Amino acid sequence: MTHTAAAVTPPRGPVEPGRRRLRWRSAATAAVMLLCAAPLASATGGATDGAADGHPPVRGAAPLYVSDYADNDVLRVPPGGGEPTTVAATGLTRPTGMVLDASGDLYIADTGNNRVVRVPGDGGPQTVVPTTDLSRPIGLALDTAGTLYIADSFNDRVVKIPADGSGQVTVPTTGLLHPNGLALDEAGNLFVADFVNDRVVRIPAGGGPQTTVPTTGLSQPTGLAFDRHADLYVSDSGNDRVVVLPAGGGPQRTAPVTGLNSPYGLAFDPEGTLYVADFNNDRVVKLPMRGGQRTLPVAGLHTPAGLAVPQPGRDAY
Repeated sequence: MTHTAAAVTPPRGPVEPGRRRLRWRSAATAAVMLLCAAPLASATGGATDGAADGHPPVRGAAPLYVSDYADNDVLRVPPGGGEPTTVAATGLTRPTGMVLDASGDLYIADTGNNRVVRVPGDGGPQTVVPTTDLSRPIGLALDTAGTLYIADSFNDRVVKIPADGSGQVTVPTTGLLHPNGLALDEAGNLFVADFVNDRVVRIPAGGGPQTTVPTTGLSQPTGLAFDRHADLYVSDSGNDRVVVLPAGGGPQRTAPVTGLNSPYGLAFDPEGTLYVADFNNDRVVKLPMRGGQRTLPVAGLHTPAGLAVPQPGRDAY
């Protein structure tokens, strides 16, 4: 990448998306400014979605949820495309990661407000997830028991909120620097995009030492997602690509998605279509299993960051 500004020593900070990071090293300053700036004006409410009134549905075909980082809102794109509606979440500032639970409740990393909010699928009032001392939360994941995992980015840790209400717990990790995307495999092992360290780490479900997932040439990994074959997809944002790590340990490959500019969130729909939040191109691209990349027809996106899709029989992705 190139940049006209002089190279600087980066502050110990930005993992949130920023306009064209100079391989983490110079646009880091701009990202810090983005993080610390006064809150952007809240987006005005969008059209409602019939009886759902902008809330995520409990059942039905799979829509796509997109956190529109610069506009401080979350959009719901109907199955198969069409006019998006604004999810009924209030007071968001720079939202990023998202995840849906089995009941259709949508969890949103309200990054600029250092909190996670929950928007019920049944149309009930928004609530704030009870957490302690979060600093720029980004990635979210849910396990099958309903435990919520949060990448507490500026605290260099991952925390979990058990479904039983027992309170926040710090997940044992080593050496994380601004963790970003999270994903859980079918066995409940937790995967963390360790943004500053240019790696992905794996934390065993049953305890045991953290390990580094074998990768080649990662730069500023952000989003993570598993496909139906248990292959792990990684937004390699510093290299403007998505890499695929096969479940069986085969060689790393690059997903056939072109023209990306700082890709961020990833998601798969039940049919196996890959969605990529192409942050600096203000768009979401989709790659069906049969191939043929397309840009999702969603007008007015400004730096999409997080993606979420309801998954039948699976709560975390």
